[in-house]
Amino acid sequence: MPVPKSALLIVDMQHGLFHGLERPFAGQRVLGNINRLIARARSRGVPILAARHTGPQGSALAAGSRNWHLLSELELDATKDILFDKRQPSCFQGTGLADRLKTLGVTELVIAGMKTQYCVDTSCRIAAELGFSPTLVADAHTCMDTPLLAAEAIIAHHNSTLAGPFVRLLNTVEVTF
Repeated sequence: MPVPKSALLIVDMQHGLFHGLERPFAGQRVLGNINRLIARARSRGVPILAARHTGPQGSALAAGSRNWHLLSELELDATKDILFDKRQPSCFQGTGLADRLKTLGVTELVIAGMKTQYCVDTSCRIAAELGFSPTLVADAHTCMDTPLLAAEAIIAHHNSTLAGPFVRLLNTVEVTF
């Protein structure tokens, strides 16, 4: 039986989402955890992919705008890591991500980033549907409060709902690649 090969997928850790008017829950802790995952992945030769949500021209996340750029605080290396744009909540739809992962021989996908209830949730579910074994890093994804729920409750709910049927749920310290 072949050894599973992992990749790290970072979802929408962009300036406009992270440093906007509404701040993400535990943002600095999540950013620190993602950077720990990046360092661990890099030390083990694990591919690192970072998705960037791209909105239509004139929108807050229009291509090339300040808000659209990935956080400079992320310890990504554009010469080594795979950075790609997406236009939907799924990191897979219209991006070629599934084919790229298959070409790399990836079978396990470790997922972290923003926003929990949209792009993180969707990408976890689609990854599982496409036959990848997704791991959601419980303490490395975040979102903002909504009128109905606090961000902390949204994160806890998604960790609970996704764990088992869709993802393996681990904390940052448990991810070994």
